[in-house]
Amino acid sequence: MTGRERISTSTGPSAIGPYSQAIVADQMIFVSGQIPLDPATGRLVEGDIEAQTERVMRNLAAILEAAGVSMERVVRTTVYLTNLDDFEAMNRVYARHVQKDAPPARSTVQVSRLPRGAGVEIDAIAMR
Repeated sequence: MTGRERISTSTGPSAIGPYSQAIVADQMIFVSGQIPLDPATGRLVEGDIEAQTERVMRNLAAILEAAGVSMERVVRTTVYLTNLDDFEAMNRVYARHVQKDAPPARSTVQVSRLPRGAGVEIDAIAMR
């Protein structure tokens, strides 16, 4: 490994624990799981799973931009939902934000709880 760089930006929500918004290792960018926090207020956005997913995708994009890339460079994501019945609604929003001709590899899992009562959390791996 040639190095490791911490990514931090005010355009994405501050970490709510002892972790970085993202880490660059060699040419890979590892973005920590994002919940639907408004970066300006630090509070969970109000609304349904579509509104929450929209905020999460914007947070991911802001952090990736701070690392010098766009969402088109994402190669892998993991989606955590507290209710798999929200899958289709989440998927509609997610699809608007990822590369159309070669979307990232992805796993989606249901979890019992997420921080701050969020309904969705998504992490990402991208390439520089």
